[in-house]
Amino acid sequence: MQQRPLRRLWGLMKPYRLRLIFGVVVSILSWVAALAMPQVLSYLVNEVFTVNAAATVVLMAALVVVGLALIESGLLFVRRMLSVDPSARIEYGMRTRLFGHLQRLPLAFHDRWESGQLLSRAMTDLGEIRRFVAFGGIMLITDMFTLTIGMVLMVRSHWLLATIYFAAALPIMFYTAWFAGKYRQLSRQGQDASGDLATNVEQSVHGIRVLKAFGRGDYALGRYERHADRVRAIGVRQTDLIANFDAVVRMLPEVALGTALLLGLHLIANGDMNVGELSAFFATAMILNGPVTMIGQMFGAAASTASALQRHFEVIDAPRTITSPEHPDEFAATSARGELELRGVSFAYPDRPDDTLLHEVQLTVRPGETMALVGITGSGKSTLLQLVPRLYDVTAGAVLIDGHDVRDLDLAELRATTAVAFEQATLFSGSVRENVLLGADRALGFDRPLDDADRNTAAANELLDLALETADAGFAYELPDGVDTRIGEQGLSLSGGQRQRIALARAIAAKPRLLLLDDPLSALDTATEERVTARLREVLRGTTTLVVAHRSSTVALADRVALLENGRVTAVGTHNELMATRPEYRAIMADPAASAAASGGDHE
Repeated sequence: MQQRPLRRLWGLMKPYRLRLIFGVVVSILSWVAALAMPQVLSYLVNEVFTVNAAATVVLMAALVVVGLALIESGLLFVRRMLSVDPSARIEYGMRTRLFGHLQRLPLAFHDRWESGQLLSRAMTDLGEIRRFVAFGGIMLITDMFTLTIGMVLMVRSHWLLATIYFAAALPIMFYTAWFAGKYRQLSRQGQDASGDLATNVEQSVHGIRVLKAFGRGDYALGRYERHADRVRAIGVRQTDLIANFDAVVRMLPEVALGTALLLGLHLIANGDMNVGELSAFFATAMILNGPVTMIGQMFGAAASTASALQRHFEVIDAPRTITSPEHPDEFAATSARGELELRGVSFAYPDRPDDTLLHEVQLTVRPGETMALVGITGSGKSTLLQLVPRLYDVTAGAVLIDGHDVRDLDLAELRATTAVAFEQATLFSGSVRENVLLGADRALGFDRPLDDADRNTAAANELLDLALETADAGFAYELPDGVDTRIGEQGLSLSGGQRQRIALARAIAAKPRLLLLDDPLSALDTATEERVTARLREVLRGTTTLVVAHRSSTVALADRVALLENGRVTAVGTHNELMATRPEYRAIMADPAASAAASGGDHE
């Protein structure tokens, strides 16, 4: 059975519980010091009203009040010191755990989730949880203790006046329970709407070139305004709910106190109560007004935090379907031969389980061999490549490297054996050097990700030069700061061909035993493609390479070619053999664009 979100948060707080509990105790003691002041006031008033009141009595009482005030403020300071650091550490732990989990979740998860929703969970929701741990949760517990202690003191002053005050508190309790449930619903709606808004902003920023090119700025603004208006509307409803709650919570105690004042004066007139007791009662009630007023906001914060936790755990609880086996086969990336075999491989995307894209694919790529995958768009070429490093897992059959099923290998070793250059090049907001050497740790002899010092060694510079030269990416040296030039988010400061060459250099720098190239030269002009092809021939010697190809110039890299039709490998041979025997292959090579257009497939 799924645990409640706040209970799971309590589990995450285990290393800091003692400190936070001490913070709660200190906070309660600060309010106890505040509640002690009316008792001193009662004594002082009664003494002043006596004929024999001494100045020393008044002075001592005043000093006690000042001392209590100093104690209260000091304890509040200690409470903040005790709660701020643990709450920040809890937020840090939850944020890093979330990001680490996102890195390990399969691509099928990321296919379903919008990036803005994940961003809002990683930033906004965790910030709200931190604030609740540091302040809201402590104050909620403190307010409840304070109200309990205050009511005991009010009974001590006079039971009848306290009963009147309690009568007002009873409906507040029921109203608070209703408020917490309603506010939690609105909080979830608001958090989801904020996630949608973040997604809209991200997509618009990333697609700004398209929006400008098509003159769709007003259209993008209209969509943004609709999302923003929904966030605004939900925020207004939350504010209205809090305002109504605060009005009721404030009104009922004030009405009760007004009634108690009239009755208290009557009791004093009849001699059933003295002025000091009445003063203590009302001074206590005034102190309790703060917790009574705040308790609604604290319950709202608790409801909002529970919603944020629920959203957080929705991601944390997403299953990791692609993991290393408990007892992986003995396999080292550095000693792999690079033989690749697809044995009866079938595959359907998780969101379309009934639409099988690959059907019982049989294919063997010998160690050091370069094989091209050729087929019309939608035949499953790119998808087939992604099965090798287990970006997706096969639905049936097996992918084997050196005779080992990839599902029986440690993921780190498997992915150190392979490197991928996708057709749609993805670069990160960093320098050219950082992007190219992203996966080069094993190639440089490290068993950990490279740091800045590692990327600036002589060996790293030599590898960087080789990769850039092979990919014909020498333009990187001509950038303002050379290879240390920051290329901006997703490398959008570069042209499409430049981004593709940097991505190809990144795959080359990893020095994998098995290189997977998804039409890596599609954005290059003919002359550049010829230069890159010639260099790749030399660099790929001894490296098993599977390359998706649409053009004959890319096919020229290959020792053999596999023809993929409707998710099946229908022929394997040299380029000349297939040209001579397969009319479908001749059609693709003669006009790959027309062949692609003829396909109705959505997935490569």
